[in-house]
Formats: sequence, C-alpha cells, structure tokens
Amino acid sequence: MNVFSYEFMRNAFAAGTIIAIICGIMGVFVIARNMSFLTHTLSEIGFSGAAFGIFAGWSPLSGMLLFTVVSSVIVGQLSVRAERREAATSAISALFIGLGILFLSLANKNASYATNILFGSVIGISTHDVYQMLVLSILVLLVVLVIYRFLKFDSFDHTGAQVKGLWTNALSVTFLVLLALSVSVAAQIVGSLLIFILLTLPAATAKYFAHSVGGMMGLAILLALAGVWSGLVLSYVTNYPVSFFIAAIEAVFYFLALGWQHFQTAAK
Repeated sequence: MNVFSYEFMRNAFAAGTIIAIICGIMGVFVIARNMSFLTHTLSEIGFSGAAFGIFAGWSPLSGMLLFTVVSSVIVGQLSVRAERREAATSAISALFIGLGILFLSLANKNASYATNILFGSVIGISTHDVYQMLVLSILVLLVVLVIYRFLKFDSFDHTGAQVKGLWTNALSVTFLVLLALSVSVAAQIVGSLLIFILLTLPAATAKYFAHSVGGMMGLAILLALAGVWSGLVLSYVTNYPVSFFIAAIEAVFYFLALGWQHFQTAAK
C-alpha cells in the first residue's frame, strides 16, 4: 500500500507542499534580515500559543496565530536596537516556554499533546487544517507580492532603503506579522520547536548556489520540498517522527553546501 492510500498522508503531503513554498520564500528574507534567532523565538511563542489554544478549547493553530502575531510586533519593538536584541528575545522566549508548560498543565492534557505541539503530528492534520493553511499561505504570498520590491530593497540594502526614505519601520512590522503567520502554518508539520529549520536552512543553503533573489527563492523551495516530502515518506516507512527526518535532510543539504563552498574557495 502506497503512502497516498491514507487520507492523513494525502493531507500531510498537501500541507507539506504549502509549508515548503512559504518557508522557501520567507526564509530568503529571514536570512537576508539576520532574523534566524527571532524565528527561533517565534517558534517557542507558537508552542505557548498552541498550548493556550488547547487550554481555551480552541484549535492549536488558532492559539498559535494569536500569540505569534501579537508577539511578533512586541518583539520587533523591543529588539529595534541591536545591542539589546538578543537579550530581549531570550527573555521573551523563556517567558513563553514557561507559559506553554503552564497552559498544558492547566488543560490537564497528557505528554502526547506537548509532543505533538513541539514536534508536529502527521496523523493529526485534517482536510480542514489543509484548507486553513492554504488560506493563510495565500494571504502571506499576496502581501509579499504587493510589497516584494520594497521588502527586497530593505532586506538586502537596509542602509540604502533608509537613505531613500523607504518606510522601513512599517516594512519590518509587516514582515514580522507575515513571519508569525508562516511559523503558525509550518508548525503543523514539523512542530513549533523545529520550525526555524525550514525557515532558515533551505534559504541558507540556496545562497551558496543562487545569484539572485528569485533564484534563491526557487532553490530554497526545492530544498524545502525535498526535505518535507522525503521526511514524510521516511516517517511513513519507519514510524519515526517526521520532524527528525526533515531536520536531518535539511542539515545534510546545508553541510554539503558548506563543503562545496569550501572546495570552490580552495580551488581558486
């Protein structure tokens, strides 16, 4: 019996494809804006939001959306100054991890709920979840399309954008909200703990091979798709967590890219 014989696997592949596209596009801007650490913080805030959603009787995704969208703006305001960025995000990260544990405890849920939130659950993805993720992803892509030219300028030449009088603060807030939506969407597959992997590693790998923003996005999407699809198949065959395989595959891609870069540099 093949992997598409089960509805939950069809849903997982549909969700995984959506996630790979979103992460490939958003990841390029995450790398350009040096926001890998902030992405990790948002993933932990997402854990707290999902736990709150369960406590409040909502869906985990609804809780994630509430917490990550609101917190992304707060984190962005607190970390405007570079000298306090890491301290601010670390403090907020610690607070929300604690809140997530508290909400799960108050909800009287067992350890499997925490595991699903942190590491994702292929079985738990319904057709409704796929449609919800699709709507959110289309919203993110439409906004990115509208602000693409300005966002690219600000991300790759922030000083130049400021000199030109570009509305950099508004762009930063908008990008953080889009990133929060992306984190909430992607956490359904790889979990809140490991979402930063798909939002950083494919794009970080792509920058060693692509020489344009569009090229980076295209390659990052392909690398994310390769990791997600392979991870789903391997998880189905072995019954091990899909997040482990996705993390391992994307890490291998990244280290191969580093090796290739080292080889190219040595050959010159």
